[in-house]
Amino acid sequence: MPLKFLRLKHLKALNAYFWKYRYRLFLGILFIVVSNYFAVLAPQVTGYVFDVVQRAFGIEQKKASVQYDWLVTYFIGFAEQHKTISVIALSGIVILVLALIRGIFMFLMRQTIIVMSRHIEFDQKNQVFQHYLTLDTNFYKTHSTGDLMNRMSEDVSRVRMFTGPAIMYLINLVSLISLAVYYMVKKDPLLTLYVLAPLPILAVTIYVVNTIINKKSERIQALLSDLTTNAQESYSGIRVIKSFVQEKAMFSFFDKNSEEYKDNAISLAKMEAMYFPSMTLLIGLSTLLTIMIGGIYTIYGQHDMKMSTLAEFVMYINMLTFPVGAIGWTASMIQRAAASQKRINEFLHTNPAIVNPANAVKPVIDGSITFNNVDFVYPNTGIQALTNFNLHIKKGQKIAIIGHTGSGKTTIAQLLLRMYDPTVGNISIDGNDLKTMDLQELRRQISYVPQDVFLFSDTINNNILFSPVGEANHEMAVKAARSASVEREIEHFHEKYETMVGERGVTLSGGQKQRISIARALAKDPQIVVFDDCLSAVDARTEKEILGNLSIYLQHKTAIIITHRIFTLFDFDTIVVLEDGKIVETGTHNELLSLSGYYAYLYEQQLKQEREEG
Repeated sequence: MPLKFLRLKHLKALNAYFWKYRYRLFLGILFIVVSNYFAVLAPQVTGYVFDVVQRAFGIEQKKASVQYDWLVTYFIGFAEQHKTISVIALSGIVILVLALIRGIFMFLMRQTIIVMSRHIEFDQKNQVFQHYLTLDTNFYKTHSTGDLMNRMSEDVSRVRMFTGPAIMYLINLVSLISLAVYYMVKKDPLLTLYVLAPLPILAVTIYVVNTIINKKSERIQALLSDLTTNAQESYSGIRVIKSFVQEKAMFSFFDKNSEEYKDNAISLAKMEAMYFPSMTLLIGLSTLLTIMIGGIYTIYGQHDMKMSTLAEFVMYINMLTFPVGAIGWTASMIQRAAASQKRINEFLHTNPAIVNPANAVKPVIDGSITFNNVDFVYPNTGIQALTNFNLHIKKGQKIAIIGHTGSGKTTIAQLLLRMYDPTVGNISIDGNDLKTMDLQELRRQISYVPQDVFLFSDTINNNILFSPVGEANHEMAVKAARSASVEREIEHFHEKYETMVGERGVTLSGGQKQRISIARALAKDPQIVVFDDCLSAVDARTEKEILGNLSIYLQHKTAIIITHRIFTLFDFDTIVVLEDGKIVETGTHNELLSLSGYYAYLYEQQLKQEREEG
């Protein structure tokens, strides 16, 4: 089976949508067929007028042919009762009415088929986005944002061109050609054979050219994803680009990608530019054969050929010009849609590594946490982040996890939220293994302040109340902001809590973003709170104030504070020191200092740095 037809199998994924909107689809097909039915009646009425005029001038003595559609035959029976001028006038009115009726059904076919395609586009974008939300963290580490966006926008739009225009033109093509050829064969089989002689050449041309078009389309879509990714990364990192004076280098990189995309797009456009005129040439060849052969037969009186038949055939061919010419365009849209649907299916068929268990439990979390012999290796890099990690945290305890960069601190938070599953061992909360718990309930009852702070392009109030448990209100946002020591700064903003923050919080300082992120976590009022190095961008005075507020807020709550700094102002129940994914020391602040080990070394280095900065 040719490779191009194998690619069309990817479009089978759309069958569910066609079935969902089957009534629109079936009505659309009906309207297209009815519209074309009234279209092919006009040449027959025109042929009859030729017969009438020839009889009026004594050129043709025979009465009108009976090889007409039943509606045209009925009209002829009515028209034959009138004079020639009246017959011509009535025929003109009938042709106008046929065109009007066809126009109405063409309007209806667009209202069904094209509107159906818009519904499918809406559903498919929602399906893709919803599936994106189910995919695990590792997926997003191995796929670029630009590619994800391109598949949901450009690829879905190309698929819509198949579910709408391509389907409509394909049905129009099949129905119009079938009706026209039926009446042409009924009128004159031999002339029909001559007229359709170029069609095999047309079929071969379509096959060859569309194979090339499909390959180029796949390449163009891949290049567009790269281009989108390049642009998206440049916009997100614009401050880094400007600070390192790399505008010219980034533009050169973008220009190179853009040039490659342009060259491929132009190459495809050239191919299509050659394709469509060739379709017109073949249609013109059919017209030429009709006039030449039909004219010769008429002049010499062969095969009972009449001028009316010749006129009908010329009209039929002209009528087929657009549908047959659109074969290439329709085939191109189908091939592009197949290439795009293949790309969409790749992600839709990607199963998340982290899934809800079949019979998920939904306990109310109390706050006791246990890590039991946990090993973890990052699947995308192969780096072992944790080795034989054991830790039991009682309800209401405050735990500090300290270590240098790369020691595995953040991995603990991600495992607790089940962004990943342990490679070996298990994690439980209140005796329930995380793998048995409902994912949404688990994450809803744990607040997490990530190391890489992310704020949405929305108001400060909405960012703080992003995910509260229960009914959200402004007082909750104010209370959370006060606990995070950011209330005073928010009040100084012109719009206060209704101040819009830029994309990723770009309009705020690093410290402000961190504290609003802390406020967002506190607004949930959970039993377990995890802070991942969330005070790195605040000064010593603000850090002291935040820790003081947190010590009050976190009473009776389980808290895990991940940091590379040592907080002497916060009374931790246990401090866990990590190095290379292993626990090297545990104890209180004084106990660890008395060991004169790694913790004591870190503390001495911190004091030394503070003295130098002071």
